Amino acid sequence: MSFDAVPFDAEQAQALARKTFEIEAAAVLGLAGRVGPEFAQAVQLMLACRGRVVVMGMGKSGHIGRKIAATLASTGTPAMFVHPAEASHGDLGMVTAADVVLAISNSGETAELTEVLPVLIRQGVPLVAITGGMQSALARQARVTLDSSVAQEACPLNLAPTASTTAQLAMGDALAVALLDARGFREEDFARSHPGGALGRRLLTHVSDVMRSGEQVPQVSPDSSFSELMREMSSKGLGASAVVDDRRHVLGIFTDGDLRRLVEKGTDLRNSKAGEVMHANPRTLRASALAVEAVALMEQHRITSVLVVDEAGVLCGALNLNDLMRAKVI
Repeated sequence: MSFDAVPFDAEQAQALARKTFEIEAAAVLGLAGRVGPEFAQAVQLMLACRGRVVVMGMGKSGHIGRKIAATLASTGTPAMFVHPAEASHGDLGMVTAADVVLAISNSGETAELTEVLPVLIRQGVPLVAITGGMQSALARQARVTLDSSVAQEACPLNLAPTASTTAQLAMGDALAVALLDARGFREEDFARSHPGGALGRRLLTHVSDVMRSGEQVPQVSPDSSFSELMREMSSKGLGASAVVDDRRHVLGIFTDGDLRRLVEKGTDLRNSKAGEVMHANPRTLRASALAVEAVALMEQHRITSVLVVDEAGVLCGALNLNDLMRAKVI
């Protein structure tokens, strides 16, 4: 396909961009005035759904439908996308009477979509429509119809789906937001469906997941010599060492920072014992705490290492900022 070449006009491109934003913003704002009882009815249907919200749409509406299905699924409403053309060739078997179908079509007359509607209705599947054609075949057969009509497309030819698909997407987002609120969906729930994301790491990663344990934890007795303390710190590479009693109860901690401060004071450390140079009653955490709590503790007290203890105050682990950075908690 070839087009007649025209000189590029930078000012025209910028003007069209601004016009596009204005038209699409107006299209979305126009939806607000049309939100009424039918919107609440659509939310109630999806909320009561024992199966999945099955999203359908062709062409650009199909692309929007895939995104809406993904947003619903990630915010607590089980959902999937079924292509209408494939539905009439077997994929309709994915849809059950326990599902709700969310059908998207700007005209409401998309052939591939309207062909499968009678089958869905015979199965007793509730149908919610997002359409700009309020008198269309889709609107007539839907149990609930949400009006996504727009005054014009952003396309200068008023042909390419632009403002209309933006309106569809916004309507889908509105449904997802209303549903997550009705379900009492929380940050922790979002994190569970996004374990690889930053929020998932923050809300799902516990101290026990990132801490050093066993032989990796530097520890000495209060009677250990200063040289033994240094060897333990160097070999374990934490930048600190716990000082524990014979039952591994934490008595104190000694860090690289403590060493630097003692050297700056000119303290003779050659004959010192670990119990004499340690920082007593150090900040500690439980293994069950969230890793972000360790970050907050370190930031609040300007420390780079923290010891992990059990309910009885027995040493069971340790971690530093590098451990948290490797886990991408910070």
